[in-house]
Amino acid sequence: MINSRISPLIPDPAPLGSYAACDVVFLLKDIGPYVEEEDNEVRERAMQSGRHYSEMLPIEYRPTHEYIDLFHKSLKETGRRLALAAAIVSEQIVRGRGRRVVLASLARAGTPAGVLIKRYLRRFCGLDVPHYSISIIRDRGIDQNAIIYILQRHPDCSIQFIDGWTGKGAITGELISAVEDFEQKHGVGPGVLVRDIAVLADPGCCANIFGTRDDFLIPSACLNATVSGLMSRTVLRDDLVGPLDFHGAKFYRELMEEDLSNYFVDKVAGYFTDVRDQARRMLQENPALGMDKAPAWLGRQETARIQAEFGIKNINLVKPGVGETTRVLLRRVPWKVLVKDINNADIKHVLLLARDRGVPVEEYPQMSYCCYGLIKPMRDRP
Repeated sequence: MINSRISPLIPDPAPLGSYAACDVVFLLKDIGPYVEEEDNEVRERAMQSGRHYSEMLPIEYRPTHEYIDLFHKSLKETGRRLALAAAIVSEQIVRGRGRRVVLASLARAGTPAGVLIKRYLRRFCGLDVPHYSISIIRDRGIDQNAIIYILQRHPDCSIQFIDGWTGKGAITGELISAVEDFEQKHGVGPGVLVRDIAVLADPGCCANIFGTRDDFLIPSACLNATVSGLMSRTVLRDDLVGPLDFHGAKFYRELMEEDLSNYFVDKVAGYFTDVRDQARRMLQENPALGMDKAPAWLGRQETARIQAEFGIKNINLVKPGVGETTRVLLRRVPWKVLVKDINNADIKHVLLLARDRGVPVEEYPQMSYCCYGLIKPMRDRP
């Protein structure tokens, strides 16, 4: 059934990614053959000179054997904890949104989280809900064609947005603005697109639904495409994305033998039976667990303080939390890494990446996050 309120009709996407279609459908356009990946230093200078990050792709990090071993070790150590977070989020989505819901994961970090939630809902709640992975880009908004596509094919459902974790809340703020813009532009009533976001970990205190607010290692943050369905981060360029296209991304088919995407979600989902009763018991004792109607956005406040203390003019160069610090080390040009406790097991991979890249690590106890990745303005670099 087509939603008559919204036009034009968006064509079906081509199959992409390494997940099974029953787990997720990527509402993305494969622009891989038309984009050449660029060195981190080149990209960093371009971005700080005004070019938008979504117009370029970084060279995919090829992890060392030591780093892959660390990924497996961290998955073994945190898999159950991550499964419990996914279970709490899943149960709260059902309680708050009912049974007619569509999951829309924000590519690409949100995709593994969405697959886990989809699997939990199917297995323990009797809900085989649609799940899509869509693009949202800071300062550019959400992929409106992807939202149109979902609403046209699921007109009686509401959309629940999913991400892996929060940093200082930039994407959460972008989502709120994007939903308001879409509603005004297309005349969509309240309740169809909900302004909240559901995440596994919310150390930034800016999500309405979350599994935990601890800043702990989500192992999928350790890797890039090889734990996200072999998809790149999303791209938006006028020469690549037409008026009826979805936002672009590259499908790394050449990395198929190295892919850990399904391995990761299989391992975490293997703990679901073990944590289901615990999650439901926790929610019975505290029905508001993992819910916050008015989050305090504490991460943004702390990040602004650290930005000022280290004399960094652009807050986008200050990345809080384990997940965001990992991204800085994998695809940006880092200046230094701040760590709250250098002996914290959740930052072992951060320390390894920093060592491999020659990035100084400074212990800095006066923060709530486990770590921060700081990007020095390029004009200050030799």
